Amino acid sequence: MFQDDGSSSVTSSTPVVQIFPSMSGMGSPYPWLKELKSEERGLCLIHLLLTCAKHVASGNFEHANIALDQISHLASPEGDTMQRIASYFAEALANRILKTWPGIYKAVHSTKISFAPENILVRKMFFDYFPYLKIAFVITNQVIIEAMEGEKMVHVVDLNAGEPTQWRALLRDLSARPEGPPHLRITGVHEQKEVLDQMARILIEDAEKLDIPFQFNPIVSKLENLDVEKLNVKTGEALAISSVLRFHSLLAPDDEVVKSRKNLQRVFQVNQKDLVSPSQDTASSAPLSTTITSTKIEGFLNALRALSPKVMVVAEQDSDHNKSSLMERLSESLYFYAALFDCLESTLPRSSMERLKVEKMLFGEEINNIISCEGGERKERHEKLEKWVQRLDLAGFGCVPLSYYALLQSRRLLQGYSCDGCRIKEENGCVVMCWQDRPLFSVSAWKCRR
Repeated sequence: MFQDDGSSSVTSSTPVVQIFPSMSGMGSPYPWLKELKSEERGLCLIHLLLTCAKHVASGNFEHANIALDQISHLASPEGDTMQRIASYFAEALANRILKTWPGIYKAVHSTKISFAPENILVRKMFFDYFPYLKIAFVITNQVIIEAMEGEKMVHVVDLNAGEPTQWRALLRDLSARPEGPPHLRITGVHEQKEVLDQMARILIEDAEKLDIPFQFNPIVSKLENLDVEKLNVKTGEALAISSVLRFHSLLAPDDEVVKSRKNLQRVFQVNQKDLVSPSQDTASSAPLSTTITSTKIEGFLNALRALSPKVMVVAEQDSDHNKSSLMERLSESLYFYAALFDCLESTLPRSSMERLKVEKMLFGEEINNIISCEGGERKERHEKLEKWVQRLDLAGFGCVPLSYYALLQSRRLLQGYSCDGCRIKEENGCVVMCWQDRPLFSVSAWKCRR
């Protein structure tokens, strides 16, 4: 997928007409596709995906169907990186088409069942097989320890409380403080009660063993519905906030703004003369793109700022998947997820059930949301670090450069992994985690400006 110079074959300038000699034909099963070598097949899949997306965006579903049919003869969720990723992007494009017929879409997905325990397990697999979350946790803990030096009452708010490992490590570190451990209170926010219950049991047991005064406060809520007052921040507490891969979900338009535009709300209502999504860059879509701009993140950050946290650590996907144009999102996310799939390729065998689950239930769902959804339904609105810096700065936060020790710890942790392509770079006091030269995740620390 990626060339030696770190660039992706997505940007190849090879003419499409040379790759698709029978693109205009309706014949099947396209015998010429079977003759392609691995590198040619990957390049062909990229161009087919881009071609299909153009047809979907223009409402030309007949030609989109031809492209999807050809992709089906090349892609495979059990093949090489490009074959696997093409399977999920093709599925997302097909879902986008199906949404133009709500009845068909609902019928096709009516029996789909989401098992909460399995979703939790898949996220645990992502934590285990990738170093990125572990690095984010190590940096977050070190930032908190440094900020809370000498504090006797510490309150940590975890806005994505799905993994107790991070806070178990913090308990151990705080128990070793020369001045003794503080009274620690952790507030965990998660939409599944069983996740919070399990975390509470584990952390309370660890705190008792370490003889640390400890309290766990669970809040069952989606982040977009969270009432900040329920965090119950008390006078005299030193507050730290951790947001790992959560803030981007608040970039979706406010529901009330979308509802006020009922005549434009049906994002996928088809008119063969118009684009599938009114968010595309056309004159007819301009009123929508300029009207639906209000997001929850500004108000949420202002509410957090009002709590006067001593430090806030933010980890986010470092890629721009929040464009209004489908083509821009598809091109950018192809790079991003190809890097993640390549990382798994170097870690787990292709036949690994764990790998298949992570790709389908985690990455595949994210790809589907980025490509097939619009408006408030699209939650995976990842943005680059520089945009988060601007947004947090406007909300009254100032960047806290990560310490030398935080960077040292993250590099030591990375050395313990067999992922030779995983890299860390420091960028203006923040950390950017990469696969080869492709940025994937960023971690930054913030404090309230006076």
